[in-house]
Amino acid sequence: MTAQSDTEMSAQSASPAEARLAEQRRSNNTLLKKLGVIVVAMFGFGYALVPFYDKICEAAGLRNIAQADVLAPANTQVDATRAVRIEFDSNVRDLAWSFRAMEPVVNVHPGEVRQVEFEVVNATGHALTGQAIPSYGPAYAGQYFKKMECFCFAQQTLAAGETRRMPVVFVVDPHAPADLATITLSYTFFPIEGKS
Repeated sequence: MTAQSDTEMSAQSASPAEARLAEQRRSNNTLLKKLGVIVVAMFGFGYALVPFYDKICEAAGLRNIAQADVLAPANTQVDATRAVRIEFDSNVRDLAWSFRAMEPVVNVHPGEVRQVEFEVVNATGHALTGQAIPSYGPAYAGQYFKKMECFCFAQQTLAAGETRRMPVVFVVDPHAPADLATITLSYTFFPIEGKS
């Protein structure tokens, strides 16, 4: 007998159940390969999304609030020829706290390192935890306002009736546009879910 007639006989002698099983195995292998390609594509997309997200945040003036802003050493030159008015706005959402800037307005020279303090008071009879989220006006000012130390980098837990003064150390980038004469820094304290 020839090889061709052997395969014809084995195909005829295989039961329909064995044929279905072989077809199911081929189908499963094809599906497994497709899923593997999808997993690799999803990983690649997630990996590529990080720098894309960073660029979107940079363009929108948003940054990671949990870390200090990075200053290049060249940006520490003080520009005494102009001053920028910094206005501080303090807000609280869904927390029984009072919150205010000790100096609501300061004038600084770009490149000048400056410290201001905020006061927060927990008026309740129990401990509460909150997180301050900064925002800037105008929105693009955030890329020129560099915080080196800020209470917004960490959650704040205040005991019952506690009053706390918290510093913000900052510098306005000397490369800020000349028409940026006023920056409004607004902090809003929000409760931390499960800790209030």
